[in-house]
Amino acid sequence: MEVSDLRRVIHVLVLTGLSLAGLVPVQAATPFRVIVHHEVKGEKISRGTLTSIFLKQAPKWTDGSAISPVDQSVRSDVRRSFSGDVLLQAVAEVQIYWQRRMSQGVVPPPVKATDQDVVAFVASTPGSIGYVSVVTPLPESVKAIELAD
Repeated sequence: MEVSDLRRVIHVLVLTGLSLAGLVPVQAATPFRVIVHHEVKGEKISRGTLTSIFLKQAPKWTDGSAISPVDQSVRSDVRRSFSGDVLLQAVAEVQIYWQRRMSQGVVPPPVKATDQDVVAFVASTPGSIGYVSVVTPLPESVKAIELAD
């Protein structure tokens, strides 16, 4: 079992245990899909790669072009789902990560208030990547890519 798989299993077990103990409310995860600017190559992406991108540890696509991730609001159900499923962290943990990184001069991804704002950013920004609710309509300038694992 890979480390990322083990982290995912531990994360789920901890949240399940806390939910059963009544310490964390049980919520259905909000389904999301990953979207990219239409010029980004590829149809699939791994959770590990997504994590590196959204934590700004991977600044370039395989063709050498810059990656521009965009996040959702910390109040967004989609962000909570994405953070838990992909980053394997609660939104609050990701915020702590960014406080540390900002002290080192690394700027977090821009945050957009709505799915439509994320779509607009991705549509107008070459190399960009974001995530939205699965029901969000996408223009031709944006494409959805599949999670590979």
